[in-house]
Amino acid sequence: MADTGKDIERPLGQTVRSPRAAGKVSAGAVAATVVVLAVVGVSGAIALREKPFRKPQEVAVSTPKVTAAAEPAAAPAALAPVAAAKPEAPAKTGGPQIIHVQTEEGDGPPKAIVIHDPSTLGQNLKIAHIPDKALIEASETGPLPVRAADGRRPFDVYARPWSGARGARVAIVIGGLAVSQTGTQAAIAKLPAEVTLAFAPQGNSIGRWMQAARQAGHEIVMQVPLEPFDYPNINPGRNTLTVAASADENLKNLHWALSRTTNYTGVMNYMGARFSADAAAMAPFMAELGKRGLAYIDDGSSARSLAPDLALKDGVPFVSGDTAIDAVQDRGAILKKLDGLEATARAKGFAVGIGSAFDLTVDTVSSWVAEAKKRGIEIVPISAVAIDPQKG
Repeated sequence: MADTGKDIERPLGQTVRSPRAAGKVSAGAVAATVVVLAVVGVSGAIALREKPFRKPQEVAVSTPKVTAAAEPAAAPAALAPVAAAKPEAPAKTGGPQIIHVQTEEGDGPPKAIVIHDPSTLGQNLKIAHIPDKALIEASETGPLPVRAADGRRPFDVYARPWSGARGARVAIVIGGLAVSQTGTQAAIAKLPAEVTLAFAPQGNSIGRWMQAARQAGHEIVMQVPLEPFDYPNINPGRNTLTVAASADENLKNLHWALSRTTNYTGVMNYMGARFSADAAAMAPFMAELGKRGLAYIDDGSSARSLAPDLALKDGVPFVSGDTAIDAVQDRGAILKKLDGLEATARAKGFAVGIGSAFDLTVDTVSSWVAEAKKRGIEIVPISAVAIDPQKG
């Protein structure tokens, strides 16, 4: 067949040109070939460079635990880069606070730092009656309070949670628990949970009453008998700490009182006007409280007490009572003292009242607290108004 120089159709749809036509390569085809080769070369260079693309940082997202009463949280539509993320302030609760802080960018994936603040650790009220084994030192007479290895103090862990608001606050401590079994039962049952209870070490069944008080929501403290003036004619009771005793003897008696139960935030003096005014006697006592992570509540009965200065020196959370609310066992007199606490709280932010577990005191305090709440007064545990040197 003669060569016409035209395209020849092949069965598979391929189109070729005759040899004579193939020899006539157009300049446009050459240019097109050069362009294709250039594009391929540039693409190869991009693909072969050392780090073609930055691998996106992975962002760790904490998904809150969903309770039966809460709706599941919606998944975020997109994750912002680590550098643009801003930490949100944690909501205030009665339990531990955990802060997640993102580390600086590096070659590896981002990491998180978990910071625990021991001063914010409070105990869940549902298990408040269960001792924390990390806060207990075994002794011959019973469990002694001690700081945990991670820095937690009994003052922190056994504190009753409160709102944290800056309004007028009143703390009331009712002492003498466990001396009278029926009186103790009535005080635990009748007094509002916000009222702090103080146990006398000479009492009976203190461990059982401690659990009942904590299950009812009360914060508790332990009373320690200290030497008053005119001792022993006026005697606080068994194992009183005295100015004539050696430091070792007083610490032995202190340990006896502390070991009578557990789950308390601090100690409160029972009497002790002479002891608290003697630096040689008071200094080892306060240092021991600081070592064990306990607060000291001064009932405010002695203006000569060295407790404020020593507590600051030894890192002991401290608070002093403003008034004894039931020195006179009369309902009207007690109500007048309680109203005075309210006025003080409105003036300076908080006030502290100290009383005893008399039936009249318990009934009067219970009814007054209910009315005071309606007037905007917050009743708080004693730990909420303590000055804590460790918090600055």
